[in-house]
Amino acid sequence: MPRSLRVPGSLTRRDTLAGAASLAVSLALPAISEAASPSTKAKGTDFMATITTKDGTDIFYKDWGPKDAQPIMFHHGWPLSADDWDAQMLFFLQHGYRVVAHDRRGHGRSTQVSDGHDMDHYAADAFAVVEALDLRNVVHIGHSTGGGEVARFVAKHGQPSGRVAKAVLVSAVPPLMVRSDSNPDGQPIEVFDGFRKSLAANRAQFYLDVARGPFYGFNREGVIVYPGVIQNWWRQGMIGAAKAHYDGIKAFSETDQTADLKSITVPTLVMHGDDDQIVPIADAALKSVKLLKNGTLKVYKGYPHGMLTTHADVINPDLLAFVRV
Repeated sequence: MPRSLRVPGSLTRRDTLAGAASLAVSLALPAISEAASPSTKAKGTDFMATITTKDGTDIFYKDWGPKDAQPIMFHHGWPLSADDWDAQMLFFLQHGYRVVAHDRRGHGRSTQVSDGHDMDHYAADAFAVVEALDLRNVVHIGHSTGGGEVARFVAKHGQPSGRVAKAVLVSAVPPLMVRSDSNPDGQPIEVFDGFRKSLAANRAQFYLDVARGPFYGFNREGVIVYPGVIQNWWRQGMIGAAKAHYDGIKAFSETDQTADLKSITVPTLVMHGDDDQIVPIADAALKSVKLLKNGTLKVYKGYPHGMLTTHADVINPDLLAFVRV
């Protein structure tokens, strides 16, 4: 790690006071209690827009751009938030699209609920946002765990409702990460048990280690390390709930999404770096594209798991080309 990196654990007194002031402002914002449904529009202030799901979970979302433009909805990875899509949302906004992203339950600014940290709830919550905003002809783009969310969403909600146009799975976890009798090439359960152990023991340090190491490929020789990217990953992770992130490890590693992929008929782009140290391409993209009825695979040589950030200049135009076809 470069000596110039001031890790988030070394806050100054000014940082602490500024953070406390920001927290006080956020706590003063009014809560949204109206349940989301096909006939209920989302409500919110200019600062915190949320919808409330049927089980009482407030889901924070961003909705930028012309309301009559084609919408693109982004689904973030573990343990991050909608902020991880900044580079893509600004890019597509500049190209005239309506861009929407939400914080998964227990992540970011959404409610830190105790339960529901599984793919079924993730997909249902995303659909609650889609219905509340009355989004149609949507392109859904998911990264990592968000790719699993997209697969479940499209299969169970998007296609049945006729609201989805296309899907993109970026460095995504489907069809199944963990090793099993039906998936002998997967990762041993001990890998994910290690994630849980590290998270429970010292989540703050674990998140720093992931961000400055394998997530962005910053542990590879000769790779330029961006301290701001590391700190932003850490910031997003620490805003979320430890329990949601702990339970989410099971969701992204043990959910078999073979059936989801087989049922998807809309055009689907599968994008993956061949140096992904978090979700190895052989266990994910190379299998997913074979299960999709209308899938296209694009492999990026030497790109890491977090290529949406480190290589946005390449990934964004490729996404745009797929959306426009």
